[in-house]
Amino acid sequence: MLPSDRPSLSVVVAIVSDTTGAPNSLHLARCLAALTEQAAAGSIEIIVPHLPSTTGISLLREQFPAVRFAEVPDLRMSTGRSGSREHHDELRARGLALARGNIVALIEDHGIPAPDWCRRITESHRQPFAVVGGAIENGIDRPLNWAVYYCDFLRYQNPLQAGASTFASDANVSYKRAALESIRPVWQEIFRESSVNDTLHSQGETVALAPEVVLHQHRLGLRLASALKERFVWGRSYAAARITRAGTGQRVVWAALSPALPVLLLLRMSILAFKKRRTFVPFLKALPLTAILLVSWACGEFMGYVTGRANSDPAQTADAIARGTHATS
Repeated sequence: MLPSDRPSLSVVVAIVSDTTGAPNSLHLARCLAALTEQAAAGSIEIIVPHLPSTTGISLLREQFPAVRFAEVPDLRMSTGRSGSREHHDELRARGLALARGNIVALIEDHGIPAPDWCRRITESHRQPFAVVGGAIENGIDRPLNWAVYYCDFLRYQNPLQAGASTFASDANVSYKRAALESIRPVWQEIFRESSVNDTLHSQGETVALAPEVVLHQHRLGLRLASALKERFVWGRSYAAARITRAGTGQRVVWAALSPALPVLLLLRMSILAFKKRRTFVPFLKALPLTAILLVSWACGEFMGYVTGRANSDPAQTADAIARGTHATS
């Protein structure tokens, strides 16, 4: 396909709301509605890679005929049950492989892009940036939603410092196609934001933040029990992937330091929330819940260091480690 024949922007939507339950499209409709409203005004394609077991896809196909729903039946990192997240990165890679746009963006199913999100992305890529990460805001004013948001995305809350950055979140990020193609072996099987961004940076490319590219996190129906389980799963996954490049001594040290993580993380988050100031009152109201979630993360991280596994399926995790996955930071 010639560059002139390509869409100006491809958006890959990863369904990540199945960490603690069966794959479903609960959040997807609102995300796609926001995207399709913007797609009508320009050359934009929307791709949703999904597991065959994801419920509600057939109805969404009828509701959003312009969206490309790509069923992926052969994921090697899917356990087929709750308590796993590694397959999300494999789904992202499959979606990226299908994307045709000159710019390729990644978001998650519970992300609702601002009305000018697509336009802002296109404008931001007029700069010589290979990667542009946007701001992420909380869209549901409930203490538990705030707590989950602070654990995941506090550093992406506006105000953001525009320009070159050492980080960008795969929940709201876009890439120039040429940059992605130049490092295709890095992401063609498993997309890890840290590996992709670090590789591009090592080749002299610029990762940048654009505070005007705004997305809102809408986590519907959050319950404390599922949020705690999610934190545990993500913490364990992070640790299991992290130790693939660490020796036994480093693994022991990390495990021993895990109990201190809730205090250290909460202190760092408190300082950052105070500096941003915009939502410091909600931060204080959600503080007890945030602390509990951080304890669950620390327990999961400890378990990952001790067992060396991201989930309860040893064969599944061994395959993931053999394929060289890396945790995001």
